[in-house]
Amino acid sequence: MLNARRRLVMNLRYLRALLKRFRPTMLMAVLLFGLMPLLYQWRHVTPEGNRVSLGKALRHVYFLLYGQPYLDVDDSLLMFVDMVIPPVGIAVLVDGVVRFAYLFFARHRQDKEWFEVIAETLTGHVVVCGAGRVGYRVVSQLRALGKDVVVVEKREEAAFVAVLRDEQVPLLIDDIRSHQCLPRTNVMKAAAIVCATDDDLANLNIALDARKMNPDIRVVIRLFDDDLVAKVRDTFKAEALSSSSLAAPAMALAALDPRIVHSFRIGTHLMVVSVFEARQGLPGMSISEVRDRFGGLTLSMRRRGERAERLHPSGETRIEAGDALTVQAEYGDYRKLRAFTQEAEAPVFATRTEGLT
Repeated sequence: MLNARRRLVMNLRYLRALLKRFRPTMLMAVLLFGLMPLLYQWRHVTPEGNRVSLGKALRHVYFLLYGQPYLDVDDSLLMFVDMVIPPVGIAVLVDGVVRFAYLFFARHRQDKEWFEVIAETLTGHVVVCGAGRVGYRVVSQLRALGKDVVVVEKREEAAFVAVLRDEQVPLLIDDIRSHQCLPRTNVMKAAAIVCATDDDLANLNIALDARKMNPDIRVVIRLFDDDLVAKVRDTFKAEALSSSSLAAPAMALAALDPRIVHSFRIGTHLMVVSVFEARQGLPGMSISEVRDRFGGLTLSMRRRGERAERLHPSGETRIEAGDALTVQAEYGDYRKLRAFTQEAEAPVFATRTEGLT
């Protein structure tokens, strides 16, 4: 239902943007088929001395577009109009109608003009540069949060181009460093841009260009060079993330402890997430006691025999034997909790989350 509503809203936005873009074509259509027939009805007189009907005047204007006049006029003004309508109509109206129909009915092609029209309908969206593994995961997460997203990728054969098109995500195949690329994404009205290509220099260039076009845009940059991360954060006031620095703690701890399902840093503190099955020590304790004694924040709890997890259980909740707790703690506190519970192997239901690579 939500996806159908999103598609309906997108289609209405797209139609509105097309009407705005083809405003000259619409005005020409009104002029030709609205005012010109009235002119012929007013000026043209049949050999019998009668005024031509509005229907015949409209038919005359229509066939003039194809160089086939329906009326035989002898009025100088109307003769001049007869000569002007065919070339002007073909150059402006017919071309505009064909392009309008192409863009409206052939949206699956996702060419540059189609993409630009879609981007014009968006405000507060996120521009994601790069359709690789990281870029695709960023797009998936943003869409799950209900954000409008447009994607730019340089290579047609990139890993997730076909997948994004199947999911009807607006995607532009273009060199992000070209002068026309960022304007096509409507970056001036975007809330954020995520530079997730595999080229540090390209990511920096994109960030600088985006900030120049939109000083208030939030910039997130993926970098491979750890030395650049701090410099970029301080100099450009952008959120710079290093794939290696994000993945390194998870990989190192995975090598040492299979129980850890996720890890990250907060300042100098190494935080880990692990799943504990209440067997020894934990049964009888409350959630708040685990936090106060071991610094462990219980993110979720699943009772024995139940499938559904309870997020953020209250501090007064008593732990029972067989309960599964997902706990976040600093690595040192986690080791104390693990020693207290005397758990060596990870529970069979614990799964490792995928890191950013």
